[in-house]
Order: sequence, then C-alpha cells, then structure tokens
Amino acid sequence: MTGGSSVVVMDNGGGLLKAGFGGDKDPIAVVPNCMAKAPGGNSKKWLVADQLQAEDVDVTGMTLKRPIDRGYLINTEVQREVWERVLRGILQVDPTNSSLLLVEPLFNPPALQHATDELVFEEFGFKSLCVADAPSLVHLYEASRQPTLFRAQCSLVVDCGFSFTHASPVLQNFTLNYGVRRMDLGGKALTNYLKELISYRSLNVMDETLLIDDAKEKLCFVSLDIPRDLRLARQSFKDNPFRCSYILPDGITHKKGFVKDIDEARRYCSLPVDGEPERKDHDMDANKSEDRKKPELSQNEFVLTNERFLVPEMLFHPIDLGMNQAGLAECLVRAVQSCHPYIQPVLFERERELRPLVPDDYQVKIIRQENPILGVWRGGSILASSPDFESMCVTKSEYEEMGSARCRRRFFH
Repeated sequence: MTGGSSVVVMDNGGGLLKAGFGGDKDPIAVVPNCMAKAPGGNSKKWLVADQLQAEDVDVTGMTLKRPIDRGYLINTEVQREVWERVLRGILQVDPTNSSLLLVEPLFNPPALQHATDELVFEEFGFKSLCVADAPSLVHLYEASRQPTLFRAQCSLVVDCGFSFTHASPVLQNFTLNYGVRRMDLGGKALTNYLKELISYRSLNVMDETLLIDDAKEKLCFVSLDIPRDLRLARQSFKDNPFRCSYILPDGITHKKGFVKDIDEARRYCSLPVDGEPERKDHDMDANKSEDRKKPELSQNEFVLTNERFLVPEMLFHPIDLGMNQAGLAECLVRAVQSCHPYIQPVLFERERELRPLVPDDYQVKIIRQENPILGVWRGGSILASSPDFESMCVTKSEYEEMGSARCRRRFFH
C-alpha cells in the first residue's frame, strides 16, 4: 500500500479512531482518538493513539486531550497529532499519493467542515477527499451482508457514539436528514456516570476515564427485564449472577486493568429470557451466616453488581441523569414518524421498548450489527472500493480552485 496509490478509510470517532485501506475487511488501526500524559510534573511526554494501548503503559490517572467534543472537531492541533501517528506511524501511507474517505458527524457546521478540509488538503496534502456519514455506511455494509433483509432498501440506523446517539432513517444509501433525531447522550456520559457510582460505593475513580471506559465496555449490558434483574442483584454475593470484580493496575505486577474472573462476569448470560431462575433450596440460617462473610477486596479492586445494567439503562431514561430528553425508544419512534407513511412500517427495529409505541399492524424487527465498533468503517471500505468512488471525491486542485464551501456541495451536507 505504501508504494502506490491507495484509499485511506477513516472513521474519526470521538472515542476511537478506526483507519485502514479501502477494500479490506477490517481496519488496521482501532485506537483512542486522543493524547494523554501521565500524572506528575516529571512526565512531559504526551502519548498518542496506539501508544496508550502498549502493554507497558499504565494509564492510571492520565490527563487526556481529545480533539472532538460533543461529536465535533474542536482541537485541530490534537487531531493533527493523532492523524500523524495513525497515517505515517501505523498505516505508513503517503497522503500526497492517497485518497481519503472520511466519516463525519451529521450536521457538521460549515466552519468545522472548513477546518477539516484544511487539515486534509493543506496539512496532510491528500490528493482527494470523500466525506460520508455513519448511518449510510452502516446501511451499505449490512445490506451487502444480508441482502434479503434489505429488499426495501431502507432502514433505521441507531448510532450510539461517544458523545451522542442518533436515530437516522436511511433510504437507498442516503440518510434522510430531515428524519434524524439526536440524543445528547453517548458512551462518554455513561462512563462518567459509572465513575460516579463506583466512587460513591467503593473507590475514588473520578480521574480514571480510560480504565472505567474499559470496565464499562467489558462488563456492562442492556437488561431485558429490569425489575427481575434488580431483584436478582439484591441476592447474596454467591447467588448474585451480576456480581464481578475489576482489578485496577498496581504499576508493578500489571499495568492494565482487567476483569478478575471472566466466567463469573458471564454468569448472567445463562439467565432465562423470561421469568426468574429457580432458587436453590438453601438452609436459611446458613444463608444468613454466609451473607455476613463478605469477600475481602484488595485496595485496587472494585465490585460491580446492578451498575452493570443500570448504567446502559440511562439511554432509555435520560431523565434519571437530569437530562430533559426523550429516551431511545421515543427517539426512534419520532424519527420514523417524520418520514413518509409508506416507509414507516419497515423502519422499526427495537422490539421490547418499541412495541407499545408502534401500531399493531407494523412488524417490529431488530438487526444487531456483526461488530458495532467496525460497522461504519466496513461500510466505508466497501464504498471506497466501488468503481464510482473517485467520481464522488473532491480533488486537491478543485479545493484550491473553488474553496471548501463550494466543494462540500458534492457531499449533500
């Protein structure tokens, strides 16, 4: 790839940046889109992107700089450092001999579009640029993977990102912007909420964003039956199917956080979908004495129980976080209702929460992505390897001649 012309596909997310080459199944780089520095005055070196993932790097208490806030590019200096590391250090690509397919957030303001174009053409010198949005690329990838499920050529894509969540109707690979509904709630807010819960109940982890991010992604899940799971979470530690421990780095024997017992953390997967599991016939007195013998925890260990499903539940009830917004189910219904009645029946996806809100004669169906982290990038890889891709791009010479605003009209933004 380094010798000849290539198409770089970059999903520039607020939390993770995914980058690779058009036509490949998976990206080469899936790295934090940030810079970080260890605490203390002695450390002056900022670690960038994949350097934070190195086995010998302890991310405890690190100070973070992110180029993206609330979904939009706010710090081009940091973004330049991250792209430099990814493009030249990991992909080892020459931008001046490459095209770029860049995934941008929906409704990106013109000023930020202009800043992005300057970064692409003036800082890195890419020979051409194509901009796409996440929902259309997810639709493209899923339609290629399951063509029989997408005969109607329309879908409702739910994109729960780092800073926000979008419900986006897509028709024939075009996102219907007038139907998009946004919640100002994403993975960052859920991580912050989990930090608060752990700090209140166990250890102070308010400065451990990267570690709690890791714990959230490995241990949290969406409950299908909140009342039942709350009852189960009140059981003693041995009978509690949600109880698990996460070990923080100690800087000596291990420098990364990890789940103490994977099998213990996955016990909840064996719960029945409907109803409650049968309780074992224990002797009640023995149970009470066992309850008093709570397991001892090390100083760098915390336990999660009902936090594992209560944190993701905030997507459905943002009001519990003090956010005066509709939940995800209502957001999806509003997105569909803004579209033409002819396509509304085929846009519904989420079943349990949506069913009471949807007309009885509409079938409700949900399709889970094969890999939610890589779905957008894989759609971009398909688009970048299509015969029409070059005609969709704006070249560096066109940018220099016409400027950012006129060139951007080609991307329907």
